[in-house]
Amino acid sequence: MATLIPSIACLGVIGRNNNPLHIQIFPSYDPSTNTYVAARTSLQFHLLLSSTLDVFDLRARRNAAAGVGLSGDFGLLHAVDDRLAAYGFETNTGTKFVAVVDMRGRRVDGRGGGGGAGGHGGGGQQGGLTQGGAAAAASSVGLREGEMKVVFKAMQTAYIKLLQNPFFDPDEHSPLSGTGGKKITSKKFAEDMRRIGENWRPGVTAL
Repeated sequence: MATLIPSIACLGVIGRNNNPLHIQIFPSYDPSTNTYVAARTSLQFHLLLSSTLDVFDLRARRNAAAGVGLSGDFGLLHAVDDRLAAYGFETNTGTKFVAVVDMRGRRVDGRGGGGGAGGHGGGGQQGGLTQGGAAAAASSVGLREGEMKVVFKAMQTAYIKLLQNPFFDPDEHSPLSGTGGKKITSKKFAEDMRRIGENWRPGVTAL
């Protein structure tokens, strides 16, 4: 019997001027077809990420009033429905990382071999959960506090590596640059985001 556990449905990087820099979508398990498909369309995920900006702004104002710095893990931004929830992190430079989690996005078979996981992201990298581990994850309501910190740490590390690339000009990605605000086109960065999204599962401590 299959067990459904949380998975990453979308990762987004938003610039300090609230301009989208990178969005990557990951398929979720559809029990009606026993396949992996995106939980929302690309446009819907773009709108979802945009909707988190108001929450970021509200949290930032609240933190400023309390004398807390801008950088930090904002945790759960908002629950979209009974499956999707958006989590966020903002750096001290105003760059925002958003992870949309599908609470029933990954299938793990009853033998603990991750039988359906290979269809998620197309690499079979999602498997390997034991039956007990899958059951424990599935029985929890939502995610434990701090569960997404490993995701945001990995995203921040990948972004810092991108900034260290001498051929990457962050000013070109600002809507005030006259270029209209370019998206991040680095293949290495996209690969890092894909690796993070495909390999995260509840309980993972490093990505």
